[in-house]
Amino acid sequence: MARDSRTGGPAHPLTEFERAVAAVLDTLGRGEVATYGEVAEEAGYPRRARAVGRFLATHDGYPWWRVVTSTGRLVPHHTRRHARLLAAEGVEVADGRVVAMRRQRRRAG
Repeated sequence: MARDSRTGGPAHPLTEFERAVAAVLDTLGRGEVATYGEVAEEAGYPRRARAVGRFLATHDGYPWWRVVTSTGRLVPHHTRRHARLLAAEGVEVADGRVVAMRRQRRRAG
């Protein structure tokens, strides 16, 4: 079971939304970058981009560094660490933004 990043204790069971977001995050491979909105949409919850950000901020163990804003901007206050983690996976970052998004869109069906 995941740990709650705020308390360090066991996390509460995931909601349906959280399970769907976690499943999408688990598909992000090395060097892939998705936006918060793309993650929300793929999870079946369009227009819930902010909730994806909240999920990442409160749940450890998911590849948060592979998720950026719709403009490619990195996480404020963690920009250097975010850029280092992406660079280690071959993602080009300049001026606090991902230069080229490389998420391979998966199609249902």
